[in-house]
Amino acid sequence: MNMRSSRSTVTFANAFGLLGHAGVLPAGDYEVLVEEELLQGLSFEAYRRTATYLLVEGKGADAGRSEMRATTENDLKAALRRDQAMTNQNTHSEAALSPPEDLK
Repeated sequence: MNMRSSRSTVTFANAFGLLGHAGVLPAGDYEVLVEEELLQGLSFEAYRRTATYLLVEGKGADAGRSEMRATTENDLKAALRRDQAMTNQNTHSEAALSPPEDLK
């Protein structure tokens, strides 16, 4: 069976969590690893996603270690949508606006 993998980077502006994993991860850039297998018996080349992982780098005592957290494409997209919504909410809140300048 032929397999392929691809890597990409996603950026979270806010702390976030992933379905099925305890704890909250800090904002930042995260590498995503996607594994796919070649579908056999077709007259054209097509792949099916078999796994999606979010690579989490260790901090503090775990520095230098990384963890591959299994997730799904849908769960990752949902986390990114929540992050974007939170960013939009913070950007448009009154507290996030610059204070008005006094006109003299």
